[in-house]
Amino acid sequence: MKLPLAFTERMEKLLDDEYGEFVSTYDYEHYKGIRINTLKIPVDEYLKITPFKLKPIPWVKEGFYYMDDEQDRPGKHPHYHCGLYYIQEPSAMIPVEVLAPVPGDKVLDISAAPGGKSTQIGAKLQGEGVIVANDISPKRTKALVKNIEIFGIKNFIVTNEEPKKLATKFVEYFDKILVDAPCSGEGMFRRDPKATKSWNEFSVHECCNMQKDILQWIPKLLKPGGRLVYSTCTFSPEENEGTIDWFLKEFPEFEIEAIEGIEGLDRGRPEWIGASSQLTKAGRAWPHKINGEGHFVASLRKKDNSILSSFKPFVLNNKELDEFYKFTEENLKIDFKERLHRVGNRLYAIPQDIPELRGINVVNTGLYIGEFLKNRFEPSQALAMALEKEDVTNYVDIPSESIDAIKYLKGETLLLEGEKGWNLVCIDGYPVGWGKQIQGSLKNYYRSQWRML
Repeated sequence: MKLPLAFTERMEKLLDDEYGEFVSTYDYEHYKGIRINTLKIPVDEYLKITPFKLKPIPWVKEGFYYMDDEQDRPGKHPHYHCGLYYIQEPSAMIPVEVLAPVPGDKVLDISAAPGGKSTQIGAKLQGEGVIVANDISPKRTKALVKNIEIFGIKNFIVTNEEPKKLATKFVEYFDKILVDAPCSGEGMFRRDPKATKSWNEFSVHECCNMQKDILQWIPKLLKPGGRLVYSTCTFSPEENEGTIDWFLKEFPEFEIEAIEGIEGLDRGRPEWIGASSQLTKAGRAWPHKINGEGHFVASLRKKDNSILSSFKPFVLNNKELDEFYKFTEENLKIDFKERLHRVGNRLYAIPQDIPELRGINVVNTGLYIGEFLKNRFEPSQALAMALEKEDVTNYVDIPSESIDAIKYLKGETLLLEGEKGWNLVCIDGYPVGWGKQIQGSLKNYYRSQWRML
């Protein structure tokens, strides 16, 4: 791989004796990983049914390396469309492990698209608490919503806002915040060789300014005693130790914490930038020291010395839902106890204890349940992904190796016998979408019902 000359000259100066080992990693393929979705299947159960050759990733119990060849193509397998796993670079799984969200936490992923870290957070919450997944790019929020919905996460909101606007609504609201910051992306050169060509388009100075523009609003968003994890996929000390050194000086109510339990993670290098020695508590993932790409991560705690703010609660519009209740009576075996909120003809399930959101750009006001049409309710793809086959009155189960599984994922009608009306379509027992049984055939609602924003 041809690397930018300015990059190699700088890294050689910084790494000194380690440089030869570091630069030799660019002669090899990058490591590839999947992370099993424990909202849908326990790790040990997935390992029994997986068609792939998997090797554990040391720092994530749900994470596994795989070989990307003609036999092992996780992105092509029906299990991917069932949301049983997420394809993710192994080092990119580290920041959420450091954040360590637990059920009940209120978590903000402030630069969330395309959703890898948000799905990791959502799985750790196990349906309790709330995740607000935000991205500044309207286009990127489409992939963000889709990936969260595939995972079957219910307790989420997706916003498309500047951090400044979020801070007006979520004042000291979050227990934990992840800032996976925009950066120069040097750590991804091996994974994406095209990144070497765009490297010069964004200067380190510009990246640092973007990072500071985000971080300056974190103190208003985070609860006293809450945790902030800052991460990048660059080696640049200015964007890593330098940015966090600036933050700690600007906001002395924060202190940096040591990172433990991540095998192979190197220490921070404050001496490269003249930063505080406290920055040795940060972590660096190097491609010559771990089986993964370059990453930086720092964990900070907001000191518990201020008063918690209150917020104006979200007011539900749960009127005119008769057609939805008719749908649930006919098609679900479970009591649908979610907090329902109608926006126009669309119905959402709203997480508990969220503030009133008027004034900010909300892409998804919770889990999208479906749409009210003339004299009927039509369920969404997202609802299908949030259910289990035991939750519904009728379902069809298709083997992943069958031609019907491929046909369904292509949007084709299936010639299957079944109970008339809505059927939850499953592959190997795991929901993948809806079908409607009509006279010996199953009308496909997979592609038509995957919500286009």
